[in-house]
Amino acid sequence: MKKWTRVMYQPNLPLEAGRYVTASKEHIALSLEAATEGMVLLKNENNILPLKNGSRITLFGRGSFDYVKGGGGSGDVTVSYIHNLYDGFKTLEDKVQVYEPVADFYKKNVEEQYAIGRAPGMTEEPELPQELLDGARAFGDTALIVLSRFSGEGWDRSSVEYNGEFNPWPDETSMPKLSAEVYPDGDFYLTAGEKKLLAQVEEAYDKIVVVLNIGGVIDLSWIKKDDKIGAALYGGQGGMEGGTAMAQVLCGLVNPSGKLADTFAARLEDYPSTENFHESVEYVDYTEDIYVGYRYFETIPGAAEKVVYPFGYGLSYTTFEVETQKAWEEADSINVQVQVTNTGDMAGKEVVQLYYSAPQGLLKKPAKELGAFKKTRLLQPGESHTMVLTVTKEAMASYDDLGKVAKSAYVLEKGAYAFYIGTSVRNNEKTAYEYLVAEDTVVKQLEAKLTPSGLAKRMLSDGTYEELPQTEGNDPNACAFEKMVPGTDEGILPEVRFREQRLALYVVKKGAKPFIEVAEGKITLDEFMSQLSDDDLIELLGGQPNTGVANTFGFGNLPDYGVPNIMTADGPAGLRIAPECGVCTTAWPCATLLAYTWNPDLVEQVGAAGAEEVKENNIAVWLTPAVNIHRNPLCGRNFEYYSEDPLLAGKMAAGMVRGIQSQHIGASVKHFAANNKETNRKHSDSRVSERALREIYLKQFEIIVKESDPWTIMSSYNVINGHRASENKELLEDILRGEWGFRGMVTTDWWTRGEHYKEIKAGNDVKMATGYPERVKKAMELGEITRADLEHCARRVLELILKID
Repeated sequence: MKKWTRVMYQPNLPLEAGRYVTASKEHIALSLEAATEGMVLLKNENNILPLKNGSRITLFGRGSFDYVKGGGGSGDVTVSYIHNLYDGFKTLEDKVQVYEPVADFYKKNVEEQYAIGRAPGMTEEPELPQELLDGARAFGDTALIVLSRFSGEGWDRSSVEYNGEFNPWPDETSMPKLSAEVYPDGDFYLTAGEKKLLAQVEEAYDKIVVVLNIGGVIDLSWIKKDDKIGAALYGGQGGMEGGTAMAQVLCGLVNPSGKLADTFAARLEDYPSTENFHESVEYVDYTEDIYVGYRYFETIPGAAEKVVYPFGYGLSYTTFEVETQKAWEEADSINVQVQVTNTGDMAGKEVVQLYYSAPQGLLKKPAKELGAFKKTRLLQPGESHTMVLTVTKEAMASYDDLGKVAKSAYVLEKGAYAFYIGTSVRNNEKTAYEYLVAEDTVVKQLEAKLTPSGLAKRMLSDGTYEELPQTEGNDPNACAFEKMVPGTDEGILPEVRFREQRLALYVVKKGAKPFIEVAEGKITLDEFMSQLSDDDLIELLGGQPNTGVANTFGFGNLPDYGVPNIMTADGPAGLRIAPECGVCTTAWPCATLLAYTWNPDLVEQVGAAGAEEVKENNIAVWLTPAVNIHRNPLCGRNFEYYSEDPLLAGKMAAGMVRGIQSQHIGASVKHFAANNKETNRKHSDSRVSERALREIYLKQFEIIVKESDPWTIMSSYNVINGHRASENKELLEDILRGEWGFRGMVTTDWWTRGEHYKEIKAGNDVKMATGYPERVKKAMELGEITRADLEHCARRVLELILKID
């Protein structure tokens, strides 16, 4: 097949001879494997799990049928089927028997709630008739209570909503209003119906297992504290085979090896970011600064006791011994050799985690930070695995944004750096080795970027706050001419252009040098671009009409010059194709569950398989992975982000990008940056210190850029310290390209409220889903941008297309 044949002619041809790979049995099997490996065993008293062969069980709770495969919005996927937990157990009837009358009750109730418009995970817990409970108890002695939760793009996990701009779809169902109905106390906590069900089951049963079909953090203190609950499994949102995966883990066909990538606390108020999460729809003050997740709970006085399950935590059906054998220094790194031995009686995997502790010094720091991690292969009983964990000295440096040691520099402050090896941030042992720094050392000197103008204070390691200097603010809505009314640009489609009438003899315009000659090395990209008019260049800088099964529009599309129109597709939990197309794809586990595997190699396999489906359906760029930090449990989009820790998020997502791009499909890493709230996401200002940006909210993007060279990055909707992310030159040019060496293309998120000419000027190459040529030309007439600005961005669009085969 010739270059660009799929994107130009849309042939409906399978990727492999004789068969389609989209939603193939191999891909679905990989989705199932990834789901099982991410599931976390939270509790297992008296070895209730795995369920014994011949167990007679009853599934309680709407969640046994109200299964949530993933979140809503761009993370949704059209599939041919979904297996809930009941379905999963029905595939294992040789191992367990399910009490059918209770199952029938929940199945019917959930179907009725779906029929009136309720979404999966947004149903109410029905009242269980006592006679059904009595029958269930007579049937068997083991109860499984199943809970599910749902969240989605465009709203946070609360009843708060934003109606401050024009809405082209006023009759759409309001998810915040529905959330208020189903979860009057917020979905972080059990509802009254769930509490009543729990009390009913506890009165009747001694063997109780809780199964959690959730994509984010909720209160689990009731599981940990309640002695009546013998076991609990975090099943996550496992894609189309998530129910089967949960059943296999519960029955012991797979030994759970997932670890939490988040800290689970008992109350929303236990997270310092909750206090001002909804303080204003216009801004969010990141006053907790670098103390996010375990960095807060393990450091700030009095916070540790609030933790229910710590970062990195996860049990197994077997036991492991983790022995630190030696540690040594190299020129740029610290290395620790560890031996892991399976000391139990069942094959399993273990995750070894290396944490470091830096001296507090003048900059103040978290008590511990994740420096490296590795997962063992599957170890048989008695088998050992030796591994070396490495943390670079640069990675342990702190960013000094105020000049306490060296302004605008990454610094290793003098003192002893300690190292801890274990299986969670709490379960670890200090190594005998320490890295001694004799004098304060500048590791990397930079320049101040993205400094805040509205953030008045930030937290220090002792729980007090320091005041921050205030700089002159910026008007993110400034424009050289009249701006569009916010919201009126929502959902506008790219114009479908027609070539001017001419003889069909010419594939491209007569006399034009076709783009394929650049790919073939016959002409340079400069020679090709020199023949393009300003209008042609501007056209390249806006989204293009859909072709084939695509529904998120494309890049390129200059038919007069043979530039193809390459399509994009949503992720991140699978190739997203509109249901009306009739194409079903593989729904993978949500990003959070993938992160809980702590296995970048497995995630790389998922990326490669997903990209095969993208390519087979004639799409060139997959809009994934999404890697924003889990700053607060309320964020409605946390399910498609990886972790509260930037190192873990960066390493896992770098694996995803490598897998995707191994298929010559472009990955689009999003949402760059500090997009940690969905309420008023297109205007809300993330007011955050430069240090917190560099150490927490940009770090995972930096890791991905440097380790996997993504072809595209998607800027976020939000404002960052007074400047829209898509219009932010310091973010896109100075840091992303200048400091990190990013070589790819930047696209906006779809229908951002940024001004197109300002985005071009900032190095945001393409405005999606459509550009505004007339507004760009008006800015050129006013001298706001030049042809050179257009050429810089257009070049990167064309370079992306050249990578597509």
